[in-house]
Amino acid sequence: MSEHIVKSYETELNRLRRLMTEMGGLVESQVEMATQAVLNKDAAAAAHAMETDPKVDAMEREAEQFVIRMLALRQPMAQDLRQIVSSLKMTGDLERIGDYAANVAKRSLVLSQFSLNFPFAGLSQMSRLVKENLKTIIDAIGESDADKALQVWRSDAAIDDLYNTIFRELITYMMEDPRTITPCTHLLFIAKNLERIGDHATNIAETIYYAVKGEPLTDARPKSDISAYAVVRPAGE
Repeated sequence: MSEHIVKSYETELNRLRRLMTEMGGLVESQVEMATQAVLNKDAAAAAHAMETDPKVDAMEREAEQFVIRMLALRQPMAQDLRQIVSSLKMTGDLERIGDYAANVAKRSLVLSQFSLNFPFAGLSQMSRLVKENLKTIIDAIGESDADKALQVWRSDAAIDDLYNTIFRELITYMMEDPRTITPCTHLLFIAKNLERIGDHATNIAETIYYAVKGEPLTDARPKSDISAYAVVRPAGE
């Protein structure tokens, strides 16, 4: 009987891990579609990203209910307890990533109505880094890989640097030509949403590291978003 219980417990832990990776896969698809919607003015991709959001929400609820049931019936200890409780935090971060992706998709539909000469190279590079980190962290969830989590944790500063550059460029555009204020504002929100997706991937990285290692990352999080303090002057000053 004890062997059967152990096996069923391991099956439940594996099911929880699969739920997490499935949810991560949905979120990864959302982010991919949302960025395509912005960069390619793809309304169909935007619609797909928005339609996926309720599915992500439903998976979060399913994972939460499963975790609560395991806590009540299994009374896990040590690493199992860390893994199960950490799953609650990670589902919350994944759900927020989905929300940000849906917001990017919605704004892309508005942005597509404007003709804007702003170069998208920086935004394209930023979205690529965000998607790479998201893929890596979802792999880390499925594999309980602290090294991959640490890789994502250390990569967030590069995303912040790109966001700071885009932020300054967009503010300068708006100051030089007030007619660009509306589309540039939407781009600012899109860039910020992508930056926040990167932040939530970093949150997940910290959670995975703790769940696997049993200790938190003690170093200060690499962070270089200075947009809240940025002073941007018009060209020529």
